[in-house]
Parts: sequence; structure tokens; C-alpha cells
Amino acid sequence: MPELSHGRRMLVLAICCMSLLIVSLDNTVLNVALPSLQRELDASTSGLQWTVDAYTLVLASLLMLAGSTADRIGRRRVFMSGLVVFTLGSLLCSLAPDLNWLVVFRMVQAVGGSMLNPVAMSIITNTFTDPRERARAIGVWGAVVGLSMAAGPLVGGLLVDSVGWRSIFWVNLPVGLAALLLTWRFVPESRAPRARRPDPVGQVLVIALFGSLTYAIIEAPHGSWRSTAPFAALALISLLALLRYEPRRPEPLIDLRFFRSAPFSGATVIAVSAFAALGGFLFLSTLYLQNVRGLSAMEAGLWMLPMAVPTFLCAPLSGRLVGSRGPRLPLLVAGGAMTVSGLLFALFEAETSNATLLLGYVLFGVGFGFGFVNAPITNTAVSGMPLSQAGVASAVASTSRQLGQTLGVAVLGAVLAAGVSASSYASYASYADTFVSASRPGWWILAACGAVVLALGVVTTGVWARGTAERAARRLEGERLSRRAGVDA
Repeated sequence: MPELSHGRRMLVLAICCMSLLIVSLDNTVLNVALPSLQRELDASTSGLQWTVDAYTLVLASLLMLAGSTADRIGRRRVFMSGLVVFTLGSLLCSLAPDLNWLVVFRMVQAVGGSMLNPVAMSIITNTFTDPRERARAIGVWGAVVGLSMAAGPLVGGLLVDSVGWRSIFWVNLPVGLAALLLTWRFVPESRAPRARRPDPVGQVLVIALFGSLTYAIIEAPHGSWRSTAPFAALALISLLALLRYEPRRPEPLIDLRFFRSAPFSGATVIAVSAFAALGGFLFLSTLYLQNVRGLSAMEAGLWMLPMAVPTFLCAPLSGRLVGSRGPRLPLLVAGGAMTVSGLLFALFEAETSNATLLLGYVLFGVGFGFGFVNAPITNTAVSGMPLSQAGVASAVASTSRQLGQTLGVAVLGAVLAAGVSASSYASYASYADTFVSASRPGWWILAACGAVVLALGVVTTGVWARGTAERAARRLEGERLSRRAGVDA
């Protein structure tokens, strides 16, 4: 990639942030619209789950493929393709005649989305070659995600109340088209000097594992064991096949040797746990605020601000703490805050009091996501890894985030569906009465996710854990140099 002027680099950063904004905004905006979707499309709890999970599931399955493809055929080309597919998918979502088509079109969106964020980060990394300038650019990137978290509920509430749920997808159209034209005009093409080879078998196994596991969880409360057991079995078979097949490839889709590093393994589990908590938290809170308290979408969006604002404010503080003191303290703060927030709802029925509801939202905002837990996830995942493997390790961490969000909505939605009887949906009063008690196990699960973050924050950031990362890095780099020497010979 040619050296760009400072102004051109800032423009490339702005273009990449535009793609991040629409992808991140899409999830938070959609959550506020779920009750409207439920009423207008006569959707069940599982239908709402699929509306969210169809997107995150496809995203999780294709992130690593999109990144390696962009390195091989050109990052600008894949990024522009992603903008086209995501914008087209958004248009189709706004025109969906029923819930089934909406789920299909959300999957189209996700195919485009998988080509945006990881590829945009790669473009930024290659555009900003100075380490300090690159750090500032990544800080701006993180702030955009925090902005989307804060603005999403308000924007979604305003659009749903004034125009309708279909309008939440219209926001993506002008931004996507503008980003496409600007990318074509100002973003130079770049490729990796040596791209990773494709792994089609590994990719198919990942899709089979994620898809069948999610289906089995979501549909378990609604079907018999005979209808869900085959999908659970397929998930197990896919997992075992991955564990057997991937170590045999010289450049696997998922390098299982990474998991010899305790920090990497911990970061993966922390990402799944934290983002499962996020997905479940947003799902339960949105349905409670609108379906139980009877708030409008705009009012529900305002209630979500106490969660979103701390997330936005804590992001830069977390980054500075990771840089100066390491990932342990931010992870302990995150895990502790998320655990206490879950316990407030599980033990003290925080929903029944405005004060405790507000406190629960603030605590979760401090603990979650791009507040105190997200920066340590990336830092811990690549900690001690050789530079040649850092991008792949980061991609696995990103996939873990999306998988966690998928599983959070699947598991907590299944718990809620199992507790709310079918007859409850016929009566608002009956549904409201049973919702709080039916969601109680879900809050316990969220508290457990926070406890996992807390425990792993201690175990995977100490001297022993750093030693495992160093040994894994030496082994990986040694094997890489041996293979290269064999090729040269």
C-alpha cells in the first residue's frame, strides 16, 4: 500500500468507521424494535431469537473466511463487496413480508457484515503504519462502537415510534452507499504478502457446529427431543470432526495450538461469556420494558441509556488501564460489575423498582463490552503470540464475541420461552405476570457469565499464564520457520 498523506489517512479511517457504525448500530437498533416485530409479524419468542441470531450466527461463521479472503484477493475489493451486500440486505429487510423472510434477509445482511469490520480493521492497520498513530486510530474505532451503543436505543426508539420498525433498516442505505462511493474513490487496494490458504472443510464444519447448536437451543422449548436431538448430535459430530481435522492442516481455519496459551484460551471463553451476557441482557430488557412495563420504543430506548453511556465512557479508561497495568484490573472490574448486576435481578427483582433497575443497568454498562471487558479480550488474545499469528488470534477473538452473543440470545430466549406458557401470550396481563418469574433463571445465567469473566481474569493474567503464552509462541514460531525452511529447500 502506498504511503498516504495525513488527510487521506484520516479519510480512510472515517470511511472504515462508517461501515462499523451501521453494522454496530444495526444490532442495538433492532433490539428496541423486537416488541413491534412481535406484534406486527405475530412472532413467538423463538421467532424473535432467530431475528437476532440469524445475523450474529452467520457473522460468527464467516468472519475468519472474510479476513483471509481479503488478504488474498484484495481488502478494498472485499470491503466494497461487503458494503454492497450489507446495503442490499438492509433494503430487503425493510421490505420483508413476514418473519421468515426477515430472518433470511438478516442472513444476507450478515454475509455483507462479515466482510466489513474485520477487513476495515485490516485496512486501518495497514494505513496507519506509525504505532502511536495506529493506536489513536484504533481508539477512534472503539469510540464509534461506544457511540453506536449509546445512540442505537434512542435512534431505534425514535424511528419505531414515528415511522415503524421497517425504518430501522433504512438508516443503513444512505450511509452504505456513501461509504461505497468514498471507498471506490479514496481507499487504495492492499493485499497480504503471503495470504493464508483457504480451508473449505474447516469452514463447513464451523458453520455446521454453530448453526446446529443454535437451532437445538432455540427450538428445544418448542419441539420434542426427536426434532432437536439430531441437531444436537450434528453439533457434537462437527465439533469432534474439527478437533480431529484442523490439527492435520498446515494452515487451518482455527489453529488449535493457540489454545496451549492460557491467556488466549481465557480470552476466548471471556469473549463468549461477556457477549452472551450482552445478547441475553438486551433481549430480556427490551421485552420487559415494552411488553411488561408497557413503555413505548422511545421510552425503552431512554431506559437503556444508563447501560449505554457507561459503556461509551469506560472504553478509553479501559484502554489506558490495559496499556499501563495490564488486562487483569479491567477484567476484574468487568466481571465483578456484571456479576452484581445479574444478582440484582436474580435475587432482588431489580425490575420492580426504578432505583434498582437503574443501578442494574449502570453496573452492566460499566462491566460489559466496549467498557471494561472488550479491550482486555483483544489484548489477552494476542498476548505473547508471534506477530505473524496476531491477526489470526484477533480474528478468533472476534468470532468468539459473535458466537457468545448468538448463544446468549439462544439460551436466555429458550429459558424465557420455557417459563412463559403459550396461553400467556393471549393475554397481556397473563404475560406480564409470568415474564418476571420466567426470566429469573436467565438473570442467574447472566450472573454466572460475569463470575466466569471474574475468575478467568484472575487465572489467565498471572505469571503462570504468561509463561504458557511464551511457550506457545516459541513453539508456533519455531514450527512456522521450519515449514518455511522446508519450502525454501
